[in-house]
Parts: sequence; C-alpha cells; structure tokens
Amino acid sequence: MTFRYLFNRTRVLGITAVLLALAGTTRPASAQSTGSNIIDPTATAGMPGSILVAEGSLPTSEPVNIPAPSPDPNPSTSTAPESTAQPEPVVSDGAVPDVTTTTPIVDEVVVATPVPLSPSQNVTINLINRLVEKGILTKQDAAELVKQAEADTMVAQQQAAEQQAAAIQGAVAMALQEQAAVMQAQAAPSEPLVMDDTVRVTYVPEVVKKQIREQLKLDVMSQAKAEGWANTGNLPPWVKSIRPFADIRVRYEADFFPEGNDNTGAFPNFNAINTGAPFDVAGNQFSPQLNVDQDRNRMRLRARFGAEADLGENFTAGLRIATGESNSPVSANQSFGYASGQGGQFSKYAIWLDRAFIRYEIGEEAKRNLGLVFGRFDNPFFTVSSIMWDDDIGFDGVALQSNFEVVRGVTPFLNAGAFPIYNTDFNFSSNQPAKFASEDKWLFGAQLGTNWQINKDLNLTVGGSYFYFYNVEGKLSSPYTPLTQNDAGDTDGLRPSFAQKGNTYMALRDIVPDASNDFGAINQWQYFGLATPYQNVAFAGRLNYDRFAPFRVSLSGEFVKNVAFNSSEINGKAVNNRGALDDSLSDDIGAFAGGDTAWTVQLQVGTAGLEKRWDWNVGFGYRYVESDAVIDGFTESDFGGGGTNLKGYVVGGNLALSSNVWVGVRWMSAESIAGPQYKEDVLQFDLNAKF
Repeated sequence: MTFRYLFNRTRVLGITAVLLALAGTTRPASAQSTGSNIIDPTATAGMPGSILVAEGSLPTSEPVNIPAPSPDPNPSTSTAPESTAQPEPVVSDGAVPDVTTTTPIVDEVVVATPVPLSPSQNVTINLINRLVEKGILTKQDAAELVKQAEADTMVAQQQAAEQQAAAIQGAVAMALQEQAAVMQAQAAPSEPLVMDDTVRVTYVPEVVKKQIREQLKLDVMSQAKAEGWANTGNLPPWVKSIRPFADIRVRYEADFFPEGNDNTGAFPNFNAINTGAPFDVAGNQFSPQLNVDQDRNRMRLRARFGAEADLGENFTAGLRIATGESNSPVSANQSFGYASGQGGQFSKYAIWLDRAFIRYEIGEEAKRNLGLVFGRFDNPFFTVSSIMWDDDIGFDGVALQSNFEVVRGVTPFLNAGAFPIYNTDFNFSSNQPAKFASEDKWLFGAQLGTNWQINKDLNLTVGGSYFYFYNVEGKLSSPYTPLTQNDAGDTDGLRPSFAQKGNTYMALRDIVPDASNDFGAINQWQYFGLATPYQNVAFAGRLNYDRFAPFRVSLSGEFVKNVAFNSSEINGKAVNNRGALDDSLSDDIGAFAGGDTAWTVQLQVGTAGLEKRWDWNVGFGYRYVESDAVIDGFTESDFGGGGTNLKGYVVGGNLALSSNVWVGVRWMSAESIAGPQYKEDVLQFDLNAKF
C-alpha cells in the first residue's frame, strides 16, 4: 500500500487512541487479560476493518505524542487503493489539534449524540459502532476505515490468485516446452545412441502436486461413499454379526522311557488292531505293539480357526476347523514330518472339522440362563482336569445348560445331554447278504452343581455328574467260523473305533474250531472290545482365592468311579492288565489287576488369566487313574503318552509375552499301576498365540 494510505490510517488510529484516553474509556472486565489482545483475533480474522490493539498501548493519564508522517515518496507504486485524508476529531474551539507537537491535547471534547446502531456478529464492526455512538469517530471516519480494510482484503486475495495462476501457467508452459523438445528430437535425423546414466524427469511444481493429490483424494472418497466401503456402518448386518477367532501352538516335545520297561510284547496296540485288519492270535508274529523303550523327539503344530455368528432371536452358530495328524478326538497336534501318516518331505497337512453347532439361549443375564446346543461343540460339563475328558475333546449330539442365581452369590447349574458315540455302518456286514443288527453306542450324562461366591476374595464351584455309556462294552459274537479275515462277526461293531491305552480288553469273535482252521490252530482272526461296561460317577470342585488379585491361588480336585466295574467278571475274559504269574496256580496268565477309580488334585498360583505381558502362573498336580476308571479314548492324551492305568505328577508354568502370545513348559512323569512295568516322562515347550 502507499505511504499516504499508511499515513491516513495511522492518523485516524492515533486520534482514536488519544480521544479514548481523554474520555476515560475502559474495556469491560471480561475483555481484560495479562495478554496483549483486546479483540479475539480468531473472531475477527479475515473480517473487514479488523483492528488489534495491544494492551497498555492506550495511555490513560499521560499526554500522547503522535509523530507526523513523512510524505509518500512513490505514491504511484502502491498496490492498495489510495485513501483520502481522514477527518479530524472536533474539539471545543473547533480547531484541529496539531499532531506534530508534544503539547497535550485540550481537555474538552465535544461528543456527538450517539445514534443507536444494530449490533453485528463482527466484533470489529461493533467496536467502530460504539466509537461512533460515543462521538469519538464520525460516521464518515468509520465508513472510511471499513472501506480501507475491505480494500486490503481484496488486494490480498487478488495477489494470492495471481500467484497461483502464475504457478500453474509456469508448470503448463514447462510441460509444453518439454513436449515440444521431445517432438523436435523425434523429427530430427537419428543420431548414434549414446548410452549414459542421465534420467530426465519433468519438473512439477509443488502447488500442482498438491492440487493433484487433493483431486485424487476427492475422487477416491467420492467413489468409496458411493459404493459404501468407506463407512463400516454400511456393512451388511451378517458381516457385523460374525466374530472370528483363531489360535496357533508350536510345540517341542521329548518322550523319555527309563530302563526297565517290559518290551517283550506286553503292550499290544489295540487301537491299531481294531482300526485295521483283524489280528490272527494263532500266528507266530507279534501283534502291533506300543513303543515303551525308545526315546522320541517331535516338533508339533496345532492350528485352529473358527467363527461364531449371531443369528438373531437368541440363536447363534459356530464353526471351527483344526489340524491333526489323524481324526483323534483328543488331539489336534500335527507332528512335523510325521512319518507314519500324512506329512514328511514338507508335505501339506490335513484340516479337520472340529466344531459345528447351533445354540439357542433364553435369558439375558449370565447368572440366569437356559441354553440348548446341537451339533459338535465343546464339553458342556463342568470339569477341572483331564482325567476323564481331554481338553480337546468335542461332544456330538445335543446338550442343555442352565443356571439360576437363587440368592445373591449362589448360582446352581444343571447340564445334561445325549451324545452318539458310534453309529453302525449302514451296510454292516458288507460281505454278507443278510445284514447284522445295529450296535450303536451312546453317552447320556447329567450334572448338577453350584457356584458360590463366599465373599469378595473366595469362590467355590462344585459339581456332581453321572455318565451312562450305553453299549460300549464288548460282547462275544454268535459262534461262527471265518473263512477269511474279512468275514465279520456280528459284534465286530462293538470294538472301539478309537483308543489310546490302559483299558482292559476281551476277544469279540467266538470262532468255532473245525478243519478249515486246523481245529483252532490257525486262522484265528480276532478283534477286541472293552471288557467292562462304564457308568461313571464324578465329582469336581475348584476353590479360588483372590485376596492378592490379579494373583490367584487355585486349588482343584476331581474324583471318578466306574460303578459298573466287576473285577471277578472281568478276570475270566481279560487279555491284558494281568498281574505276575502265581507259581502255585496252573494258569498261564496272572490274575486280573485292573481298577475302577481315578482322582487328581492340583494347585495353581499366579495371574488368573494371561492378559498382559509378563503375566504368569505355575502349577503342580498329581493324578491316579486306574485301568478301567474311565474310557481311555477320551482321557488325557499327553500324560504318560495318553490313556489310563497311570499315576504320577505334572509340574509346569506359563509366561505371557504379550496379551496374545505366551510360552509354556510342562514336565510329566508317569508310571503304570497294574500289569507290566511302564514308565514315561514327557517334556513340552510351547509357544502359543491367539487372535
């Protein structure tokens, strides 16, 4: 702007300051501060006539000296509109004060009668109006101030637009020049190609780059809003109702067999026999045998992925898949390079359907709820150990789960269900025109218990259960003579489709000796079934002490008894779990030594859940599981190599590396209770992750 414009503006502001001081004008208390601005700059920024006055710049009692401005040396070069001379404030004698002298201004000020003006949303305009009302400024002065401020704004906006246009024009001109240079080079006679490392890049000004970025951003956001993928609230309801989850465990496992184990053929692998061709017990070869004397080292993987979906109206559904080197119900472990099945040479591993269910629940409160679940699902019964049910086992069928808080802190619960264990092959027996009757197996279970919050630090949960296993015990077939190993007996379906070790077995086929089998000397193809029925009564309890939360002390225990066990009846048909030979007897096998009871106690100390980094817990447990206390195909798969007829201890701990990653270590030492000597120690190092 020109110097004259600055002079006129300074002159008016100076006169205004002097008159305010003489008139004793003060600011409202709400506008005072220890800072520097009387008017909020954020409220007046960019508005015409905005004025910022520093606190303390308006004297209240001292005379004001206003220096006279010098003439503008180049009035024609200013970019701001030229201002006219500002009118002087009127004093009592009608004379204009000399602003070039240091003499104080006269005391009397003639103030015009204030004219009410309508308030504005602009603080600066309101201030000028108040000055006009008090007679400090004339309307002409006020109008000139606003006019000059508006002119300043227009000039600034015009300069900014010119600069932006010049930048764009420069970029376009440069691009055109480069394009013309390329076209000229193409039209010129070809010259020998000179290989150099020069890379030519067209320069694009920063302002053009910014415009391109902004335009691309607007285009992408417009497309995202149009297609609905920019807003998660626009996702279909079925997507928002699904909750996926997964976990991965990598394990190093070492199995150690101390010296002294009986490796003379005393540990038949009944699972291998019953899931393969029948074994000729009259032959001169050993049956498939369990390893009892050679140490093994394995790297193992367990990976599971699943999801639960809220179907609305109290219905939910779930699905989970998992790894596994077989369809074992008690393990999802896949040994790396597994030699006897899938795997080896970096082969891919199989994935199994591990869970698939539909659940219906009535009741919105956690302590007052009734639910039904159908399909394949987690263990619906309260348990504190794996002496009867392995942690990985899934139940097939239908289950009811309910709880109801009767008084504050006391919540009884009821669990029950029916579960098919085995369904007879539809065409059994496949090589017989007349089919055999079904030999289906079922589990029926019920449990009653309660959760008692004794006080804020002590919680007790107990439960009593009854499990009836229908038709799981073996039965001798109708007498017949198999001509080949594929000639089935009518009770072959009673053999377990999966087993570990420990249960007592009996022969299933009643083979009639005749000339075709050399009167029992050959062709004695045999399958084996469980020698006892199973009806289990179980009691489980856990006491948690949280006085030092988040650290918890937890004591738990479980007791199971097979009330259908009859030792004397089993003695006449058992083919294993025999004691030492009695020289005083003529029998060539020892007396039956199996049992019907299992129990365990466990103590765990540490954080209740591994929820954050460095959370930890340690535990110790002892277990005693006799041969026929529980079905060995459903119990713990790691302790002693899995199964029953084992006793020993477990010690271990876990440490969280993050909220979703933790490491664990366990040492398990087991030995047999009845029959030949068997000992096994197992060491496990685990790296776990969940998400």
